[in-house]
Amino acid sequence: MANDRLRALEDVEKEIALVLQSAGTIVLELSKEKANASLLDRQLNQFQTSINRVENELSSQIRYLTQVATGQPHEGSTYSARKDCQMALNRAEYARVKLGELGRTCEIMLDPQT
Repeated sequence: MANDRLRALEDVEKEIALVLQSAGTIVLELSKEKANASLLDRQLNQFQTSINRVENELSSQIRYLTQVATGQPHEGSTYSARKDCQMALNRAEYARVKLGELGRTCEIMLDPQT
């Protein structure tokens, strides 16, 4: 699952390179005195298609990361279980400290020498 995510991000990186290349070709063609309209149309179409693919994949990655960060259950991750376990350990430690304080308070109150 993680390797698939990394591969998808590498594909996004390649797609961004295509976006920049298309944009460069469009700017270069527009700077000419007589621009080739069909080349501009092809490059513009490739630019828009690539931008849409990048946007869709990044949105998918963001949704996945949002799921992971909020602890919602999702396929292939133990983040939520680890987070729950850590929170339980924190509560147990807090209870141990409070019980120790309560024990010391009881000893002080029950000590007849005070």
